[in-house]
Amino acid sequence: MLPAKPKMVRITTVPVSLLVLLGDQLQFMSDHFDITAVSASGPELQKLEQKHGIRTKAIEMTRKITPLKDLTALRKLYRLLKDEKPQIVHTHTPKAGLLGMIAAKLAGVPIRLHTVAGMPLLEATGVKRKLLELTERITSACATHVYPNSEVMKDIICEHKYCEPSKMKVIGHGSSNGVNTRHFDPALYTEAANQEKRREWGIAPDDLVYLFIGRIVKDKGITELVKAFKKISQHNQRVKLLLVGPFERDLDPLDADIEKEIETNPSIIWTGFQSDVRPFFAISDLFVFPSYREGFPNVVMQAGSMSIPSIVSDINGCNEIIEEGKNGVIVPVKDVKSLQRAMESLTNNAQLRHQMAETCRDLVVSRYDQQYVMNELLTEYEARIAELQPDAAVNLVTENA
Repeated sequence: MLPAKPKMVRITTVPVSLLVLLGDQLQFMSDHFDITAVSASGPELQKLEQKHGIRTKAIEMTRKITPLKDLTALRKLYRLLKDEKPQIVHTHTPKAGLLGMIAAKLAGVPIRLHTVAGMPLLEATGVKRKLLELTERITSACATHVYPNSEVMKDIICEHKYCEPSKMKVIGHGSSNGVNTRHFDPALYTEAANQEKRREWGIAPDDLVYLFIGRIVKDKGITELVKAFKKISQHNQRVKLLLVGPFERDLDPLDADIEKEIETNPSIIWTGFQSDVRPFFAISDLFVFPSYREGFPNVVMQAGSMSIPSIVSDINGCNEIIEEGKNGVIVPVKDVKSLQRAMESLTNNAQLRHQMAETCRDLVVSRYDQQYVMNELLTEYEARIAELQPDAAVNLVTENA
């Protein structure tokens, strides 16, 4: 165990990442560290304090390229870290990683950690891509350790030389946080409750339900999903497509024809953002996630924990969670025909769906249970603390007391 509670600052760009993705982890780590969580302002910061007892600090950051606002955020982050004198700064998301790692290096923070959970630059081109690649290299140069959240992501980073291989490590089997398999458990939902939920959304008992959970944007493969489903629904009236999540029309809008199809196709049900997605897993038969890029997608792990087979695109993270034919199917990226064939194949093969469903949960519990991932991360933190020179560690603990 750690001899004292060293200070740690965790930084994400937007507050929802702290609350929804990292809330349980931050609460667990607060038994071992004095934690301050930092992000742009939002009601989620107050909820994080109330629900998990984590001290928070709002510093405005954007997900876009905004040089003047970024410089202001960098100055505030630097000032915060100089005042707090943490031993560890751990950043998540690209913008928070860039600003947080620069500020931490300038402020003399000895342990500077960054998690890579997906790279928007992989879908960028031209000048924008070159700029994003530069920011990725700056982030990695300022960090002392970089944690890709999948083995394939680590390979991608090495291939493009965004980071020195010696700095990188994948925690456990991958994933930034794992999945709470006691929370995402199909046994929590009765057949009667599931049928009531289906009636609420206009889904018949014998309808087969495809489910997507995430941002309703191009990058998530929504264009291909809607096109594939449109063809399926034209000759099968007993299928529904549930889309759970918000549109992001300012950052990654869908083409007008795709959005119109979502609005007008009676077999497509858009629910908007839902604070609890488990009831939607519970009433679905197949999870479809044809994303263009990911780190290590939580929703695919959540689907498995809820005993739902997945159809995913052949990208890092997805193709590590899913084993072809065992707990789901892997299809090429941006391939409507392959996606349609996979959806129809599993629709028409109930026996295979049920076999996969029986396998899904065991695979997730054995590899990606949240408690296992948190323990692996804690071990990593303790190893980094132990590497500090004894005198320096004593001085830091004294300063933070």
